[in-house]
Amino acid sequence: MFESLTEKLESIFKKLKGKGLLKEEDIEVALKEIRLALLEADVNFKVVKDFVQKIKEKAIGKEVLESLSPGQQVIKIVNEELCQLLGKTNSRIPLSPNPPTIIMMVGLHGSGKTTTSAKLARLFKKEGRRPMLVAADLQRPAAIDQLIALGSQIDVPVYFSKDTKDPVTLCYDSVKKAKLDARDIVILDTAGRLHIDESLMAELKNIKESVSPKEIIFVADAMTGQDAVNIARNFGEQIGIDGIILTKMDGDARGGAALSIISVTGKPIKFIGTGEKIEMLEPFYPERIASRILGMGDVLSLIEQAQKTFDHKEAEKLQKTIMDDSFTFDDLREQLQKMRNMGPLENLINMIPGMNKIKNLDIDGRELIKVEAIISSMTKKEKRDHNVINGNRRRRIALGSGTTVPDVNRVIKQYIEIKKMLKMFKGKKGFKLPKVLPF
Repeated sequence: MFESLTEKLESIFKKLKGKGLLKEEDIEVALKEIRLALLEADVNFKVVKDFVQKIKEKAIGKEVLESLSPGQQVIKIVNEELCQLLGKTNSRIPLSPNPPTIIMMVGLHGSGKTTTSAKLARLFKKEGRRPMLVAADLQRPAAIDQLIALGSQIDVPVYFSKDTKDPVTLCYDSVKKAKLDARDIVILDTAGRLHIDESLMAELKNIKESVSPKEIIFVADAMTGQDAVNIARNFGEQIGIDGIILTKMDGDARGGAALSIISVTGKPIKFIGTGEKIEMLEPFYPERIASRILGMGDVLSLIEQAQKTFDHKEAEKLQKTIMDDSFTFDDLREQLQKMRNMGPLENLINMIPGMNKIKNLDIDGRELIKVEAIISSMTKKEKRDHNVINGNRRRRIALGSGTTVPDVNRVIKQYIEIKKMLKMFKGKKGFKLPKVLPF
């Protein structure tokens, strides 16, 4: 996400940092380029105008132009203003003091409401809550089946009725059911349309009046850019929204919706969807997103992902393996599987500072699957001692894993390199395995 904008901003900042002394004209040129980069990223025109004006007011001050590193100061100002534009701080969904907390999901058809409802339920469940999903999209029968399937996947109950034709009655009855079952979160997956119309808005208003939701969340497809922003504003004016979830952020290389929607609607982005999998919903942290946009990575999010995946006891077990010099192909396969559980490799790579500058970087997750297949085709003896793997064994492993001998050679070579690297860790005094593993 933000790939093209990041590249353009980095190019602008490189020119600024290349000048030892900045003049007011240099700032003006840079600001014109920033304005153009933001407009090309499909950011709202008024948002761009206000953003650039704020930077200009701060950047042409004496303390910036006469500082030791004016280029760095300008970048610092842009970073601060980006954080302001993106909402300053992370905004959570508030819980009702008298359960259940009712969350009403709204948005157009195709924005990802149903999947996002399930993703949100999963997050609440992980926090120790007792969520219930409500299939209130009666316009699309497939939506009910989809939500039932997703609810089963995350072990969260779904309230539905294929006989009821009135979504208002369904939502009202679902809240009564939630109270009876001691469910403290109710997530209403309401209907959408291909466009805003009177019947849709009337239906949503009636549901709102019937159940008085604590929070109305507008779900928007980030890839639609300015359309998402305009639709969000329309929903805000007609229904009233409390927050936004942007879906398909992993496919949005421009980022116009994320950079415009808060200013236009006055409502915070609460979460972003970063992939199709049920676990790919992240809290929205403005300062971390600003850091990603400026090409500085997002180490905090990377560490959080690693901590969710890597267990403390497993880390201790791996450390003992390294100390005993008994790291096998099975250990390597286990670590690769954990890496895959952290999410798409391209998402992880973009969180590491500077990695976006490396060209022709192979981040195809299918390569990890190939490595796992090769290791699975080895015998126990081969996994423990790579020295026994001769030419005949390599051909057999390639045939069994559906790969080639050069593929097998490459995996064995990588394994040997990793073992060498681990010996270096072992040789360090007071060695302790880092939480984010080096492979």
